[in-house]
Amino acid sequence: MTDVSPIDRLLSIMARLRDPRSGCEWDIAQDFASIAPYTIEEAYEVADAIERDDMAELRGELGDLLLQVVFHARMAEEAGHFDFDDVVRSIADKMEARHPHIFGSETGTMNIARWETLKAEERASKGSSGAMDGVARALPALLRSEKLQKRAARVGFEWQDTAGPLEKLKEELAELDAASTPEEQLIEAGDVLFVTVNIVRRYGVDAEQALRASNDKFERRFRRMEELAQADGLDFADLSLEDQEDYWQRVKRDEA
Repeated sequence: MTDVSPIDRLLSIMARLRDPRSGCEWDIAQDFASIAPYTIEEAYEVADAIERDDMAELRGELGDLLLQVVFHARMAEEAGHFDFDDVVRSIADKMEARHPHIFGSETGTMNIARWETLKAEERASKGSSGAMDGVARALPALLRSEKLQKRAARVGFEWQDTAGPLEKLKEELAELDAASTPEEQLIEAGDVLFVTVNIVRRYGVDAEQALRASNDKFERRFRRMEELAQADGLDFADLSLEDQEDYWQRVKRDEA
């Protein structure tokens, strides 16, 4: 298959894997729902490679993500819905439509307001009418929370400054503390997180990125505490909370 393009080779490989007579049993057994988690996972692995600035890894992860697109497109083609060319044509049409100042007759530069107007027109053409339409339920919870809040803000449902959400956070924390059942605690804890996203967003900070950074920092510091304790001939898990806190402060001082 040296005479075909790389993408045609990949499409041919997927077709072979999905062949009901001679394909791979696992690939044949899959459907959209069973593949979707892998698609999400591959997108995160792409983001992880970018965050680590690992270009060799990024190349491989982008290939894995492309395979997911090819997989879904192949299943759709088998069912008579669309094929890979339709997927490519769809995104090409969308990009041209969203950049009328490049591919159309508009002049000037693109700005956020114009971009959002174009996206709203797209949603309306698909039958969407509400501000919340089109926010995917499968998004990570923090990211979806931020998108829902931004949609609400577009139609004026937004605090004017941070004082409002900060006061609301105190209220939600009090309600979480007063919750008496697991169901109530779940709801109130969600409200705490939702308001926290609102506060962070008002400072122009991406909540998902911020929490990932804190996760990485906590993991790095915790691993270092374990290493220091081991170097002192101690098992970190056997230490009292006070002694563990001493190591925590030591790690923070070393980082500083």
